[in-house]
Amino acid sequence: MSHQTVLVLDFGSQFTQLIARRLRELSVYCEILPFNTPIAAIKAKHPIGIILSGGPSSVDEEGAPHIDRAVLDLGVPTLGVCYGMQLMTHMLGGTLARSGHREFGHALVRRDPSIASRMWKGMPDQLKVWASHGDFVAAAPPGFAVAASSDNAPVAVMEAPERGYYALLFHPEVAHTDRGKELLRNFAFDVCGCTGDWTIASFIDEATSRIKAQVGNGRVVCGLSGGVDSTVAASIIHRAIGDRLQCIFVDNGLLRLNEAQQVVERYKKLKLPVHHVDASATFLDRLAGVTDPEKKRKIIGKTFIDVFNDKAKELGDFDFLAQGTLYPDVIESVSVRGPSATIKSHHNVGGLPEGMKFKLVEPLRELFKDEVRAVGRDLGIDKEFLVRQPFPGPGLAVRMLGDITRDKIALLQKADAIVADEVRKAGWYERIWQSFAVLLPVQSVGVMGDARTYEFTVAVRAVESLDGMTADWARLPHDLLASISSRIVNEVRGINRVVYDISSKPPSTIEWE
Repeated sequence: MSHQTVLVLDFGSQFTQLIARRLRELSVYCEILPFNTPIAAIKAKHPIGIILSGGPSSVDEEGAPHIDRAVLDLGVPTLGVCYGMQLMTHMLGGTLARSGHREFGHALVRRDPSIASRMWKGMPDQLKVWASHGDFVAAAPPGFAVAASSDNAPVAVMEAPERGYYALLFHPEVAHTDRGKELLRNFAFDVCGCTGDWTIASFIDEATSRIKAQVGNGRVVCGLSGGVDSTVAASIIHRAIGDRLQCIFVDNGLLRLNEAQQVVERYKKLKLPVHHVDASATFLDRLAGVTDPEKKRKIIGKTFIDVFNDKAKELGDFDFLAQGTLYPDVIESVSVRGPSATIKSHHNVGGLPEGMKFKLVEPLRELFKDEVRAVGRDLGIDKEFLVRQPFPGPGLAVRMLGDITRDKIALLQKADAIVADEVRKAGWYERIWQSFAVLLPVQSVGVMGDARTYEFTVAVRAVESLDGMTADWARLPHDLLASISSRIVNEVRGINRVVYDISSKPPSTIEWE
């Protein structure tokens, strides 16, 4: 079964992914393609609608991204958003002008009650929206009706229904726009005729069939990290081909407290064919004395590939390598914002090892993170697996500044376990993106009982984020921070001071290394 598809042509807006997410939430299948995708490739997708995204450029500046005019002549309903509206205006004979008052942030858009707008169907007379533009439409192209305006934009919504053209000079996809999802619903359902046939159940069935067809009688090897992406990917592949999938879980000695045992037990429950390799001694030997963060990452990545490669060879010949690549990674690799490697170096499978001529199986490459969790729920995977906070591929190595020793790992594991336990007990674990402890190469004087101590400092980090791209430090209650600090200092011998990190990303990163 093929889904009705809405295509988003990306002009570089930071919000482009949100358009796809909002449509997926409406059960409408949506793909993002670069603005310069050849017309033949667009036609091959048989889109039921096309959305031209926002972007940072001005339409008339040198090097600004433009589409092939043939896109507008496809006879497919087309919605321009912000830059997409300006480009549509430019290409269809309207007039653009620089705004004396750049509209950035909240704006109030008022409808023209004399226009029977299809985009504005069911909306109030005015909406608070999120705008981000320095240019405005001075005159709509011939044949367009102006359905709404704002104080700084005489043409905020325009449409030419008989030609299938619609445009908004604001972002309906962001949470700051009131009823923005309803505007997208109007375009998808009322204008394009979508029926909402994109569901998680249909995805699982189709992904299973696709894997069967792709793999045939071949064998697949998969590196499992214990995280949600690799676990869900392996579960779908196992559903498709059974034990012709073999999974390798590498314990690098840098996991959370008791995590290796817990993960292996959970995989047994899922009946996945998993080979547990305890390579902690190898990793720690190679990391001995290394303090530079980038060197740590490279050593861990290369060691993982060496261990994975050796175990895969021991298990026989494989034709395919499974990866938990998600849709944001795919978008990033073809985006107008610049190419990047599709295979993510920060994942435990840090790329295709040299000499391993595998083809890739990536069952989740169409999905966003929240959709992966929904697939996991439908597959019966434990909630504990699905709600786990993200954990970096190099593990605790990037949360331990300075050299790495077994003693320091033990200290950090205990402190980190206390953070997780207290955050869970307080009901914050699923409300925030990540929460963890960082061991600092700083010792300070303390007093315990009547004795003087000179011990390590731990920083507690907790952030709120939607996707990890940006993050704000979490305003955890003081009582919760007090409990965390008290328990760490009292229960972890070797740590006598706890501090809280109140840095946001940017300018800081979430991890410390």
